[in-house]
Amino acid sequence: MEKMKKLFALVTLVFISNIAIQAQFSLDNKTLVTIGDEKVTVGEFMKVYNKNNSQTGAYETSTIEEYLDLFINFKLKVKEAEDLKMDTSQVFQKELNSYREQLAKPYFVDENVNEALLEEAYNRMLKDIRASHILVMVDENASAEDTLAAYLKITEARNKVLAGMDFSEAAVEFSEDPSARDREAIPNQQGFRPGNKGDLGYFTVFNMVYPFETAAYETELEEVSLPVRTKFGYHILKINDIQDAMGVVQVAHIFVALRPDASTEDSARKAEKINNIAAKINEGMKFEDAVIQYSEDKGSARNKGQLSKFTCNRVVPEFVEAVNGLEIDEVSEPIQTMYGFHIIKLIGRETPGTFEEEAPQLKERIAKDQRAQKSEEAVIHKIKAENGVKVYEKAKEEIFQLIDTTVFQANFKADSLMKLTDPILKIGDTKYSQYEFATYVERKQIQQDAMNMDIYLNRLFTGFEDEMCLDYEDQHLEDNYPEFKDLMKEYHDGILLFNLTDKKVWSQAVVDTTGLENYFSQHNEDYMWERRVDATVYEIRDHEIVEQVQKIIEMNDSDGDIALALEMDSIQKKVTIKPGYYEKGNNKYVDQVDWEKGLSDQINSDVENLVVFVKIREILPPEPKSLDEARGLATADYQSYLEKAWIQELKEKYPVTINQDVLQKLLNQETK
Repeated sequence: MEKMKKLFALVTLVFISNIAIQAQFSLDNKTLVTIGDEKVTVGEFMKVYNKNNSQTGAYETSTIEEYLDLFINFKLKVKEAEDLKMDTSQVFQKELNSYREQLAKPYFVDENVNEALLEEAYNRMLKDIRASHILVMVDENASAEDTLAAYLKITEARNKVLAGMDFSEAAVEFSEDPSARDREAIPNQQGFRPGNKGDLGYFTVFNMVYPFETAAYETELEEVSLPVRTKFGYHILKINDIQDAMGVVQVAHIFVALRPDASTEDSARKAEKINNIAAKINEGMKFEDAVIQYSEDKGSARNKGQLSKFTCNRVVPEFVEAVNGLEIDEVSEPIQTMYGFHIIKLIGRETPGTFEEEAPQLKERIAKDQRAQKSEEAVIHKIKAENGVKVYEKAKEEIFQLIDTTVFQANFKADSLMKLTDPILKIGDTKYSQYEFATYVERKQIQQDAMNMDIYLNRLFTGFEDEMCLDYEDQHLEDNYPEFKDLMKEYHDGILLFNLTDKKVWSQAVVDTTGLENYFSQHNEDYMWERRVDATVYEIRDHEIVEQVQKIIEMNDSDGDIALALEMDSIQKKVTIKPGYYEKGNNKYVDQVDWEKGLSDQINSDVENLVVFVKIREILPPEPKSLDEARGLATADYQSYLEKAWIQELKEKYPVTINQDVLQKLLNQETK
């Protein structure tokens, strides 16, 4: 029996709720107001009302009625602007499209992907990696045969390393990165430069192209990565070191140069010199004095040895390792790099902050980086999944055959294929023709070396397909996202409202000088001066000169003479003179004194070291203001007058009828 009661109560509650929902739905579809030939429903009005009155709690009857009046005036102005075809002008369309581009951006971002990229970038930012690589070059648009040949070569290098070959030796043998091998000296042209044997030194997030960076951060210490493809070709990486992020560093150094091809004797002599300098510092010589006396880097020596701030990828790895072992103001032992010998003093270091601190800058860098494509790719994948994409292979093959090698000289003209109108691509219910693809090719072509035409055109077709997907989604944003449609409607109406109101009211009140003068003369009594005084406020910021200043004020009637006397006594900078016509409320010190002619008693500020005197010269009775004196306020009032008159004209042109029965039901419902 108890269960039956609960069931009955639940069914009754659901029934009552359904009745309430149906009643609300029924009322939403009722016409609340008719403006000219346009009917506005309760639902349309309440959507705008709720958005602009988001406070919680019950609605007040007067509030809805007041807002309805504002809403009607708004709709009248927009209707007039549309009837005047203001929304068809190029200026209007350009402005609206500009706003639309900004408003549409969030719909082309995958927030989940972006958040993952942000977290990934921050985590990578916390570590510096030292890696070596072997590169086998192959163009992004290379043929399948050339791509396979490059892959087989990089795989051979990896297999040899895994079998025990030293990675640096493999880099010299296999890598097509020219920095891996020694650069031999050429008399009178270039000096000898040792190769890095694949060692790229230290780097962190954003220092390398994204696929390379990802391979580096996903490979374990001392391990060798699988082949990774970048725009340069295929790479394999060996991770030599992983350290906490060095950050942005400021150092000073003492430098002793050593040529890369230096003899053993020269190397020993230079090493002895740097060690002797270090010994002097250890014995008490100031680092900065040692810089001036001994450093061979004359540029930095002029600045106490200081170098520009740097990050880990900007200096040789020996520098990074030395800096990471120092505290602020600590001086290192001598180290050797490919340039010579150094003694380093750490001056400052800025390590990465918290995620919240770094996130804004990381977001900006992600947006400009190759990894941002991942978010776009996710959006395109979603568009394809939701709308279906069909490629007409026969039509595609046909157009491919008709695009010639002039495309590699950027001379291809799509107009020659204008008659090719067969569909090549279909997204949702929209078809794109062969000619549209040809125009895309013409737009994207650049002068370049000839390559496999089929590979080149397929790459362009992929770009065409992606661009059309994004364009298709853009064209259907209003259909797919009601909130975007409403937002665009708001901007559409808002721009029209602003432009027409500016023309009919704001600018009109400024340029219509005769109308303003007539309005002012008819309402002159609304612009009156209250009782005023002609007075000067003297502010003194030195207690020691108060009596001196008081005497000067008493002896001179003119503020000009007072200022001259203050200047002659060299105290003018300690006194501020503020003459003017003052009403009550204009100045707190004028308000404090009796409004009688003469000099007031001394007034001491209760919040600062300030003494004030007020000198009243004349007491002015209430009187009308001139137009120049009241222009700002009068212009605003004239604008209100013009707007009211304009609204009345619009109501005569577009009769307004409020359905009082529906309005009363709405008021009753909202105040329950």
